[in-house]
Amino acid sequence: MLLNPTTPAPYRWTMLAGIAISAVFWFIRSRRDPARLPVYIGALGGAFLGAKLVYLFAEGWRDWPLEDRWLRLATGKSILGGLLGGYGGVELMKWLVDYRKSTGDAFALITPVGIAMGRLGCWMQGCCLGKPTTLRLMAARDQLGVMRWPSAQVELVFQLLMLAVMLVLRTSPRFQGRLIFLYFIAYGLFRFVHEWMRDTPLLMWGLSGYQIVSLVLAGVGAFMFVRRSRQDSPPSHEGGYEN
Repeated sequence: MLLNPTTPAPYRWTMLAGIAISAVFWFIRSRRDPARLPVYIGALGGAFLGAKLVYLFAEGWRDWPLEDRWLRLATGKSILGGLLGGYGGVELMKWLVDYRKSTGDAFALITPVGIAMGRLGCWMQGCCLGKPTTLRLMAARDQLGVMRWPSAQVELVFQLLMLAVMLVLRTSPRFQGRLIFLYFIAYGLFRFVHEWMRDTPLLMWGLSGYQIVSLVLAGVGAFMFVRRSRQDSPPSHEGGYEN
């Protein structure tokens, strides 16, 4: 994602709206448990840092030869990096304040909303474009009249579907305390596949930097989902133990 502050930017307003919605959502939850508020602050700070670092890794290297390099480097950011950085920020803040309750399910409910707001802004602004396509039934015209894969619109639909899935699964004992890791797996795999249709530069092995980070996100989600499932499993009584 790259923004130019000299032009109208619907994305800025939708991004701010997403942050505001998440802040209100977290503030309401923090009224019952004030110790949650630092966790949200850690998530927000980590998300901004991670979003910047992953952008620099995935495509910021292309900006250096350009005349507006500093503007591009200052405004570029990545949703994938925001997710990884936000998770790291949460874990760091929970360690610092010694907060041991699970917060992942709450983040799993609000994260798709924030990203959906961002993708709505991408759609309105005409950024984060897909590759040119001849599939007219699945195409959107860019500012130059080129028919492209509707990448922002497709991801907007994905985020809304994930929100519906999270709302359904939040009451299931099998997924309670693990929803955010399930979301990481789903979104990481989705972005890995969807990157083939997005107009982003390749980095190595025929993959874009975002595809590499997508696999990292899905891997973190899978590892933590299995780990949390084992931690929450009741102890076995096999091998000589009796009830």
